[in-house]
Amino acid sequence: MGAHPGPRARLTGGLLLWYAVLGGALAWAVHLFGAWGVDELTCAGGSERVGAVSLRLVVALAVVLPALATVGALLAAALVWRRTSPPQPGEDRSLGRSRMLAVLGIWSNLLFLTIIVLGGAALLVLPPCQR
Repeated sequence: MGAHPGPRARLTGGLLLWYAVLGGALAWAVHLFGAWGVDELTCAGGSERVGAVSLRLVVALAVVLPALATVGALLAAALVWRRTSPPQPGEDRSLGRSRMLAVLGIWSNLLFLTIIVLGGAALLVLPPCQR
């Protein structure tokens, strides 16, 4: 083996792997503070508008954008998983770790996508600023 990692190792490491594993969790945090926080603060101020924009539109964006980021992280995790085969004896163990992290990313991103969609449904179905 040479001193430089092959294309499989480069693909499975670095930022792509971090995004594949943590992308859904970060997107959920953005959704939580964005959608729920804006809803609560706007309603506490006695308004149903955020500047010149409807509260419902702002909440919809705070649901759709994090959901899209989570789908991207899910696809990245699936790509890493597909590009890493189960490690053979004597093969570089970092590929095995990358594969395990990809599986973790797939399942966690599915969980976070479900949480974002269901939380967003609650925000978008229920009328804003219920008293």
